[in-house]
Amino acid sequence: MNAENSGGSAPVLEPVPLDDFVIITGVSGAGRSTAMEAFEDAGYFCVDNLPPEMIGGLVDVFLHEGSKVRRAAVVSDARGGEYFDQMSRVLDELAQASINYRVLFLDASDQELLTRYQETRRRHPLSPTGSVPQGVAAERELVNPIKARADLVIDSTGMTAAELRAKLIEDLLPRSSAAKLAVTFESFGFKHGPARDADLLFDVRFLPNPHYVTELRPLTGRDQAIVEYVGNDGRLEQLYEYLLALLDFLLPQYVAEGKSHLTIAIGCTGGHHRSVAVAEGLSRRYADGDALTVDVVHRDIEL
Repeated sequence: MNAENSGGSAPVLEPVPLDDFVIITGVSGAGRSTAMEAFEDAGYFCVDNLPPEMIGGLVDVFLHEGSKVRRAAVVSDARGGEYFDQMSRVLDELAQASINYRVLFLDASDQELLTRYQETRRRHPLSPTGSVPQGVAAERELVNPIKARADLVIDSTGMTAAELRAKLIEDLLPRSSAAKLAVTFESFGFKHGPARDADLLFDVRFLPNPHYVTELRPLTGRDQAIVEYVGNDGRLEQLYEYLLALLDFLLPQYVAEGKSHLTIAIGCTGGHHRSVAVAEGLSRRYADGDALTVDVVHRDIEL
């Protein structure tokens, strides 16, 4: 049906405002990738290496009816010679359009940048055929006008990636937006190979083994009969006493560091009984809290 037949024109869709839009920039080697990862883990829609002239078009997409993006961050750098003339114009246009944006500028001392480039053996983007100091100097000449317009300038000199991430979370990310630490409890059997990508690993082969009890062998650690058998001599309860105390200490430390995911592997011989029972018990213990997202995986339970 056209507008003439419907008696009016098509309705005008109102744009949906962004809650937060962050432009991450600064000198190369100062931590832009770390910053983007922090925003991504906090639930922001992130785009890396976006040319300044494309920022306005991306914002238009976010504002379009049907877009579910409410928080976004883009990384834009000084690889183009006209970069900062364009960026200044883009910032002016965002302000005129009443877009709620912030500019994060990452900096570091020349010596720190030189050390980082030497460690990674990368070429500076503004001096692909020259020296790193020449690239740093050329970039600084370009970045100064935008640094003056930044809402927050962070000097990452002397910071580790974890320390920079923690400062970003503290200074830029609302507490309510920071993603929960995702903890995966993974059971496995040593005879099927080691657990891969585990941050912490605990061996529970000292617990009573149901494998040698004929009527229990077909069951798994998800069955109450297995849990009771594994815990019948009191060592399972004692394990939980020590293990929970350790994890209660460690998990907040990982959260404070800005870690987004932690895999805790629990191993027994075959991955059917003891490790499954312990992984299930730990997942139930920590699933009740609000600070974590908890998952449980049984790698070898079907083997």
